[in-house]
Amino acid sequence: MSAEIWQDVPLAPPDRCVQPTTTLSCSLKVADSIFKLTAAYKADTFPQKVNLGVGAYRDDDNKPWVLPVIKKATQILLNDPDLDHEYLPITGLPEFTAGAAKLILGADSPSIAEGRAVSVQTISGTGANHLGALFLSRFYHWDGPKQIYLSNPTWANHHAIFKNVGIQPVDYSYYDPTTIGLDFDGFIGALQSAAPRSVFLLHACAHNPTGVDPTRDQWKHIAEVIIAKNHYAFFDCAYQGFASGDLNNDAWAVRYFVEKGVPMLVCQSFAKNAGLYGERIGALHIVPPTKDAADRVKSQLSVLQRSEISNPPSHGARLVSLILNDSALFDDWNRDIKTMAERIISMRNELYRLLTEELKTPGSWVHIINQIGMFR
Repeated sequence: MSAEIWQDVPLAPPDRCVQPTTTLSCSLKVADSIFKLTAAYKADTFPQKVNLGVGAYRDDDNKPWVLPVIKKATQILLNDPDLDHEYLPITGLPEFTAGAAKLILGADSPSIAEGRAVSVQTISGTGANHLGALFLSRFYHWDGPKQIYLSNPTWANHHAIFKNVGIQPVDYSYYDPTTIGLDFDGFIGALQSAAPRSVFLLHACAHNPTGVDPTRDQWKHIAEVIIAKNHYAFFDCAYQGFASGDLNNDAWAVRYFVEKGVPMLVCQSFAKNAGLYGERIGALHIVPPTKDAADRVKSQLSVLQRSEISNPPSHGARLVSLILNDSALFDDWNRDIKTMAERIISMRNELYRLLTEELKTPGSWVHIINQIGMFR
């Protein structure tokens, strides 16, 4: 028999979810559809075209916006005579991971002060989700089948990420189409009815794809139930600062859970809030209860990272590290974040005004200004 020539590899399904289908194949089709739409957009010559594909910020001229602070940081790197292109450590640039942990967990977080926060540089938020999922698949003490509860709906790629490491996604109630808001009772009911020590993925802010977030009081109740049921919180935070324009406000839920001692990890991305979509810069933060456990976790994350990417890329990490560790650049970044977030908020307000005041469109449109971020 000749060497394998892959004649029997099935062609990937078309980019539409047609029943019957699996959650994984549907997730992959949705992802393919998004990037196909972007390719079609680029090929279209119509001058008033609008790209409704990949969720990326655009300016008033419908162009990608390179943040001024990123341009400034890039120049600093270009003028650094000591800059090299050597490998980073397996777990990433230490100045970046330390700064990223402070950004999401809080500079005064007890988890950092006590050496319990384990931080690893990842290939953006997707890589953080994957590494977190892989770690749980290997080391979480599952009482039953390996499964994770995902909000219905959620980011399409979540399903594929967990299926790929042998963790079965299970939906929990989140979005109520009748109110165009949060199905809080259904959410709490899912937490209460799930078997003890279940894993729940939570969107830290600017829920993708609904834009519907719990209030702070609702987050407190969610934390109470998670603690009572001994669940594990798997936070995905792709929009810190980008959601409300306030980095601290958008990290509130994560920090509250850490304060209350909820067993948890956090996936962090700098694609949106720093406009570094193509640099693929993110981090995974796991918060064990003790320093000893943290050392054990980091050792295993290093092994997993080494076998997959060896070392993370340096450029995006260096850019973000400069910003996180320089007060002047950090202030500039805050202004850039506010520029993006406030523009999105103002566009929501204007759309609401046009629908209600100018066009007198029937129905209630208040959800447009109640939701947050790019999604609806």
